[in-house]
Amino acid sequence: MSTEFTLREEPLGNRDSARFLCEASGLAYLAEPEGGRAFREKLGLEPRLFSVDNTQAWLGTDADNVVVAFRGTESAATLDGLKDILLTDAMNLLVVPEGRLGHDLSAAGVGARFHKGFVDAIAEVWEPLATAVEAELKANDRPLWITGHSLGGALALLAAWLFKRRFVSVHEVCTFGAPMIGNREACAAFDREFAGRIFRYVNGRDPVPKLPTLSLVANEFLHVKEERLLGQDPMTGIVDVVGTVASKAAGGLIAGELVDEAWGHLNAEVASHFLDRYRDLLQG
Repeated sequence: MSTEFTLREEPLGNRDSARFLCEASGLAYLAEPEGGRAFREKLGLEPRLFSVDNTQAWLGTDADNVVVAFRGTESAATLDGLKDILLTDAMNLLVVPEGRLGHDLSAAGVGARFHKGFVDAIAEVWEPLATAVEAELKANDRPLWITGHSLGGALALLAAWLFKRRFVSVHEVCTFGAPMIGNREACAAFDREFAGRIFRYVNGRDPVPKLPTLSLVANEFLHVKEERLLGQDPMTGIVDVVGTVASKAAGGLIAGELVDEAWGHLNAEVASHFLDRYRDLLQG
């Protein structure tokens, strides 16, 4: 194991583990062979890449731990890029997924709905990834850690639930700047099943945890617990952003103009979403 980055099983949610998993989330953006070398050299993990279409996950193992790190939004340089991937592709739909994954997610209860785009994304790599993780844990039972930044954080949460349905214990889920994955009923189910084991790190100025929402006002999406705010900036919600924009407006804005103004406000904060910023804040 790397001496610079260390996973510590106890206490849950400690900063050493968060720094390790933040680094793993960053390395998840890399392709082979660079990614494989980086996981070995920086984290001391033996890596394996699972990549189908636009979904990518790394499985890293050593004698003591199993780590799954999902890649986040690849073109995250602008908020427009984030909107395209987090909103447009999925059409902002809250659905009961179909098929095998739908059966597992429906166990969240009556009324639980999930972000269609995120479910479609994890479905692409789920079976080979889950099979590999199960084989690792069968050979040597170790804590399973799941992590990701941005979109990768959303996939990490869904993966935790799906592992639970396969009777695979999840030690901790740690996300950075993750968007919302489902509605109130879905999030309540996650909070029950993973009480004290989900740590959702948020930079208050980061616009992505405020997503997805199409109207910026009427939004059925919610977050799972536990939010851990990094830095000195308070976390603001979509309604807060709209209120700020509206209060500064000269008056007479129609709904569409108000939404455009709100997106413009969020766009000014997009650099707060970069993983390097989360890395720096975790050092504080």
